[in-house]
Amino acid sequence: MWSSEAGRRLRPGRTRRRLLTLLTATLVMAGCGFQRRQPPSLRFRSIVLVGFSPDSPLRAELARQLGEQVQLVDSPERADVVLQALADREDTTAVAQTAFAQVREVQLLRTFGFRATARDGTELVPATQQQLARNMTFSESAVLAKDAEAREIYRAMDVDIANQVLRRLAAVLR
Repeated sequence: MWSSEAGRRLRPGRTRRRLLTLLTATLVMAGCGFQRRQPPSLRFRSIVLVGFSPDSPLRAELARQLGEQVQLVDSPERADVVLQALADREDTTAVAQTAFAQVREVQLLRTFGFRATARDGTELVPATQQQLARNMTFSESAVLAKDAEAREIYRAMDVDIANQVLRRLAAVLR
C-alpha cells in the first residue's frame, strides 16, 4: 500500500527531473541559435498605399502590419515609398460537383498585383502578382456557415500576402 507520505516523497524528485529536463532543453535551444521569426526590418520611414478600394481588407491588413514599423501617409509626395495596388481580387470557383450538379468543393482564389516605387520614381519592386488558392468543401444546407468559413480563409490569405509583401519590401531596400 502506498501511503500519502511516500507519495509526497516521490513528487520532489519528479519535479526536479522535469525542471532539469526543461532547463536542458532551453540551453540546447539557446545554444543552437534558435529564435522566433521576427517581422522583416524595413529601411524606410514612410509609405503610402494607393490604388486600393476603400473597403479592401488587404489594404487594412497591410496598413496594420506596416503601421507597426513605418508611418502611413496620405500623399505620395510625403512618402519615401509608394505601394501601388494593380490588382486586388477575390474569386470563387466550383471545382467539384455531384452527378446532380450540386457543388461539393470550391476554390478560393486571392490575387494581388502591386509595384513599389521610391519618392523620386525609381522602381523598387517591378509589377508583381501574388496569387493564393485554398480549397474548401461546400454544402447547400450550410450556406451561412460556409460563407463565414470562406471569409475567414480570405482573411488568412490577406495576412499571408501582407507578410510576403513586407518581406519583399525589406529585401529590396537593403
